[in-house]
Amino acid sequence: MSKYDIGLVGLAVMGQNLVLNMERNGYSVAVYNRTTERMREFVAERAQGKQILGCATLKDLVGALERPRRVMLMVQAGAPVDAVIAELKPLLAPGDLIIDGGNSFYQDTERRAVALAEDRINYIGTGVSGGEEGALWGPAIMPGGQPEAYRLVEPILTAIAAKAEGEPCVAYMGPRGAGHYVKMVHNGIEYGDMQLIAEAYDVMARGLGIPAAELAEVFGQWNQGELQSYLIEITSEILARVDEETGKPLVNVILDEAKQKGTGKWTSQDALDLGAPTHTINAAVESRIISAYKDERVAASQVLTGPTIKFSGDRGQMIEDVRDALYAAKICSYAQGMGLLRAASAEYDYDLDMGAIARIWRGGCIIRARFLNDIAAAFDHNPKLTNLMLDPFFRDEILARQGALRRVITTAVSMGIPVHAFASSLAYFDAYRTKRLPANLTQGQRDYFGAHTYRRVDKEGSFHTEWTE
Repeated sequence: MSKYDIGLVGLAVMGQNLVLNMERNGYSVAVYNRTTERMREFVAERAQGKQILGCATLKDLVGALERPRRVMLMVQAGAPVDAVIAELKPLLAPGDLIIDGGNSFYQDTERRAVALAEDRINYIGTGVSGGEEGALWGPAIMPGGQPEAYRLVEPILTAIAAKAEGEPCVAYMGPRGAGHYVKMVHNGIEYGDMQLIAEAYDVMARGLGIPAAELAEVFGQWNQGELQSYLIEITSEILARVDEETGKPLVNVILDEAKQKGTGKWTSQDALDLGAPTHTINAAVESRIISAYKDERVAASQVLTGPTIKFSGDRGQMIEDVRDALYAAKICSYAQGMGLLRAASAEYDYDLDMGAIARIWRGGCIIRARFLNDIAAAFDHNPKLTNLMLDPFFRDEILARQGALRRVITTAVSMGIPVHAFASSLAYFDAYRTKRLPANLTQGQRDYFGAHTYRRVDKEGSFHTEWTE
């Protein structure tokens, strides 16, 4: 054939699967990998007989593409992306397009977009969620950059994206780093979801003494209702798996040390910069951090005692409470994530469409869930919705379940089981619904030691008190 539709750089599993996804949907792809041997293996094995061209150099790859050239990068975030861009730039012409499909920090994408625009090279930073399987069969895709740049790649991204109720799970997010920002917040919400599920598991496993096999059935049942989601589904499957070596539930053999790649931390950090409350996401990040202190925790468990874990209530009712608590906390978590997106949209001039974001998260991505339909409907009904909890549907849902959330937290605390994300979700709910918080005392303290002044409830202006003679 003559020229290829798109080029892709970086043939780890995600990159390979995206290439196969593109080719299966009718697009020819030229590929390059820094390690030539990996490229040759891919072309000879998984790509054999397909419209996929292996290229030994970036120059060969660029030369094989139709104009305007479209080159997608699937390389490690950070310096490797800058290195590939530096190699590509001399080979490209004005009007060509670079697409970064990795988990890049949105501020890096902002910087790259501005720099490449000076050379009239288009740049798209796009979040791709769904893991290896999603990349192959249909991920959720969150592109940001110049609108005209997105149009150059829109047909390809639409073709390879997951479909939810017949709609492709891809939409233009906004300028510059908007796509990677939305993906970052997606990952922050993912952290919150995973921690809430882990705490629900812990309360039932340690607190109620329910074995893994039975818990697999519980989560399987939950996946048929309002909690239906990819993460609940895989939780059931994980709990059902038996370790071949020991015969024990595999989950009991896995070391309790959760790793992180940084996107959840980025979400918390940017939320702090913007002054947006993200209690549940922060709790999830902190929970992963303390899980890494395994040796210290083991040593501390020998000298720091707590209450005896013994549940004496109605086990069936507590399981129902955990389910309702999980759903209530999940609403709080998503309210925080959408609130952060709203704050970022205003601060960074992204003009994000909350309804569109919720719709593309319905399929392909890790946080895909039934209730994202309800979130999309909430923002479609009121695009200026300030907080998800104020939508009539979600208001009624969380008010009906707050009692269960309080009971689960109280029970866990009485047994010494940490429920950081559950408790943080409730604290967020209670703080948001409280007309008068104790911040008045905090501001009085700030004025006392630092003359920071304060506002009054009965008159306008800024005031300072001489607290000492």
